[in-house]
Amino acid sequence: MHADIEKAFDLSARVAVVTGAASGIGRQAAITLAQAGALVILADIDAVGLAETAAQVRATGGKAAIRQTDVSDRDAVEALTAYAVETGGRLDVWANIAGVILTAPIVDATEAQIDRVLDINLKGTYWGCAAAARVMTAQGSGSIINISSAGADFPAPGLSIYAMSKAAVAMLTRILAHEVGPQGVRANAIAPGFIDTPMVTYRMRGPDGAIDQKMRADLLAARAQGSVLGLTGEPTDIAYAILYLACDASRFVTGQVIRPNGGVAMP
Repeated sequence: MHADIEKAFDLSARVAVVTGAASGIGRQAAITLAQAGALVILADIDAVGLAETAAQVRATGGKAAIRQTDVSDRDAVEALTAYAVETGGRLDVWANIAGVILTAPIVDATEAQIDRVLDINLKGTYWGCAAAARVMTAQGSGSIINISSAGADFPAPGLSIYAMSKAAVAMLTRILAHEVGPQGVRANAIAPGFIDTPMVTYRMRGPDGAIDQKMRADLLAARAQGSVLGLTGEPTDIAYAILYLACDASRFVTGQVIRPNGGVAMP
């Protein structure tokens, strides 16, 4: 590989915060950013999952530090930011990946359900954007990466709360890009299609709550069939998009929503 390409994707001496790092896309993003050379600050409410992710990062030669964090708590997010700067001396990448999903028809959704999804998916992302932007604008550089969803591009019955939270994240990202761009900070979002992660196992569970392997196989096959590529998304597909937005290869990209979704949505 040419040295110019390596340099464009090199995150050595940089510090990246990844929320939702205990599993799924967040875990793989943390591993990938660490493989590119970053010191990765792993954040999640799940302490056990964080420890497992840290072990996987270090097993591949990467550097990781852990900070258990509830992203819906503004003070906790501010403390995470301070910890990242104290640990790494700077802040170069912030990936807001923590999220939850639930299904409920609009006529049946409860206030508790709405609050839970918006507190994590939207407010948690908002607090992360604000905290990271304060440090990065003062520093004069940085990349903030949010997670939207293909669910924000087309109506899926039962997913109104999740979809509206992710549509809001897309607009938040665009506004943030305008606000922080003059200070040298970029803000972009990624809108994944269906990705085979623990988040979607609610659609694979039988009456006893255990994952039904036939249901899983059928769901993955159906999702692959719905893709123009005939593929089901995997966490690495999103992690590589995050790496692109995190590094200098994307220095001219801001305010965008990138859609690794296998072609299921082409807005």
